[in-house]
Amino acid sequence: MTETAGVVWLSQKNYDRLRQEYEYLSDVKMGELSRRIAQARDEGDLSENAGYHAARDEQAQLVARLRQLKLQLDQAQVGQADGDAVAPGMTVTVAFGDDPEDRDTFLLGSREIIALDDSLDLPVYSPQSPLGAAVLGKAVGDEAAYLAPNGRTISVTVVSFEPYGG
Repeated sequence: MTETAGVVWLSQKNYDRLRQEYEYLSDVKMGELSRRIAQARDEGDLSENAGYHAARDEQAQLVARLRQLKLQLDQAQVGQADGDAVAPGMTVTVAFGDDPEDRDTFLLGSREIIALDDSLDLPVYSPQSPLGAAVLGKAVGDEAAYLAPNGRTISVTVVSFEPYGG
């Protein structure tokens, strides 16, 4: 999964996984929590009812997850990113500095894809990360620079990119 400007790129497999999670959480898990809250409420004094408060906290977390999933599903573009510039949803190879052998290959996208795609064996950088933002929109051969967390400026050259097929 990858995100930028309100678009989330998902493979069909990952879209289906998110849809299944959303349906399970909203149909099954939310019903279970509602029953637990009702049972705890029937026990009396809510101010001293740890079960009630734990269930309400769990419900709040579940609602937040459902909102996140709904947003991702609503913004989803199913398929593969394509184009003649680096974009989210692509596997990108960059060379660091003046050494063409010092390379890194990564997926430009949301780190949540790691949880969805258990076959992923690439590092994932978001388009908002320093490296991701530096290469976003670049073509093969383009140079970019970014500020590393240690304060150093790092130069990279885009060697290749292609749609991620996961």
